Amino acid sequence: MAPGWSSTGRRRIGAATLAALVAATVTTACNREEADTTETFPSRNVEIMVPAAPGGGWDITARSIQKVLRDEKIVKRPVQVYNVPGSGGTIGLSQLVSKEKGDPHHLMMCGLVMVGAIETSKAKVDLTKVTPIATLTAEAEAIVVPAKSKYQSLQQLADDLKKDPKSIAWGGGSVGGSDHIVAGLLAKAAGADPSKIKYVGYSGGGEATAAILSGNVTAGISGVSEFEDQIKAGKMRLLAVTSAESMKVAGQDAPTVKDAGLDVELMNWRAIVAPPDLSDSERDAVVKVIDQLHESDGWKKTLEERGWEDFYKTGDDAEKFISEETSRIKGVIEELGVA
Repeated sequence: MAPGWSSTGRRRIGAATLAALVAATVTTACNREEADTTETFPSRNVEIMVPAAPGGGWDITARSIQKVLRDEKIVKRPVQVYNVPGSGGTIGLSQLVSKEKGDPHHLMMCGLVMVGAIETSKAKVDLTKVTPIATLTAEAEAIVVPAKSKYQSLQQLADDLKKDPKSIAWGGGSVGGSDHIVAGLLAKAAGADPSKIKYVGYSGGGEATAAILSGNVTAGISGVSEFEDQIKAGKMRLLAVTSAESMKVAGQDAPTVKDAGLDVELMNWRAIVAPPDLSDSERDAVVKVIDQLHESDGWKKTLEERGWEDFYKTGDDAEKFISEETSRIKGVIEELGVA
């Protein structure tokens, strides 16, 4: 009888051979699973959380992504957008990290606003806990007043701000976010104490807009795209933008903060992230979809129409940028005393 064969004629499999076969099977299965994750993503509906009330910059960005993914047929599954407002996005962040671990189908908008909110609220969960997918856009902030306001220029407002920081009630996004930081920087540049300013934070752009139009606050600060329709309709007066150079807003050249003699420049960036505990192949599959979004004509048109600057970084580059921004904003908030 030939070695390695039993009396029944069947081949005996030694321990070493069996181990090798099991290892090969497991490796093949893993490789197939990774390939399937990449090739079939998304395998079900994609959900994008907006950790703020409807109407703000994150909400507009998420719904723009939803529209382009659908119109350009980049994904075959539905894309749903939902809102979890509160605390500058930190409530939504905590929910993503605690409830959606390991699921690449759950994504979340974030940005400079959240970095500031995490620092000012001393949140237990920060952006080191998520899986960065991509930074998407950068947008100048706009400083506006109601159309009936006595202020015709930013310089006029800055003069009153210097005399009495509390005489100007600022309205914008959550405390510690980009809008609040701009208000503090404006006060500092005008020669006022940033810690003395009166700032009212709102959980969404719609609430902030209503407060400005009603005169509940003196002036408002937010992304240009959030105020542009109101400026175009003549309901708000644009005093300045925080970009380095003048830009078109509602068809007109907008003055910069520096044009008013105040040395302030800031761009509000936005990003999209996934929950923690994604495998490399799962992260890469999501990045691949966002790459297709970024390269699409629909997204390029959206950037142009919204006046958003293309600020695209993915994967490790996005993670490095967010980490550096976290350190930078922490220093700014400490300096301004807005915590």
